[in-house]
Amino acid sequence: MKKDEKLAMTKEKLINAAAELMQSCTDGSEVTSRAVADKAGVRLSMINYCFGSKEALLFEAFSRNEKAYRENPQIQSIISSEESPKEKLKKLHLAAADFLINGYKFTRAITGYVLLHRDLSKEQASLPFVMAHFGGNKTEQECKLIAYELSSMMQLAIYRLDDIKEYTGLDLRDREQLKDFIDMRINMLLGE
Repeated sequence: MKKDEKLAMTKEKLINAAAELMQSCTDGSEVTSRAVADKAGVRLSMINYCFGSKEALLFEAFSRNEKAYRENPQIQSIISSEESPKEKLKKLHLAAADFLINGYKFTRAITGYVLLHRDLSKEQASLPFVMAHFGGNKTEQECKLIAYELSSMMQLAIYRLDDIKEYTGLDLRDREQLKDFIDMRINMLLGE
């Protein structure tokens, strides 16, 4: 077996082990590097060799779920609807927030990594809708910053949802309150 094939198999084993452990735990912090390596049947050092960090590995495992989310017929229906770009953004952000809250173990485990390391050139799903909403009245740079702020603040708020509830009384686990929060943020950044 070639070195590249062996490395690809090792990565796959690690991703599968991480995903399986994340699904079976009650808190993402329970998923240690040692547990992942043991489950995958590889040396502990392979996590850093293959991914750079445990968080990057967990992000890769999460990304597989995210791909299924993006291909979900509900998401595709929102994207292809005749609604305004702003309404599409609200519905897409609500669906994304539901996804993050339903997978909260993953969300807690990877949000720090995502906020600090994600490739901004690849992950701007909101950008086309922000640009369409402003219709040339804002620069591309301004639209990119607005799209980034929308997604980053939502991720951070969900990451800290217990703190948000304690501080503001807003319960992001309650779908109506979550919807109101998303609507408020989008209205604030895109205008009423």
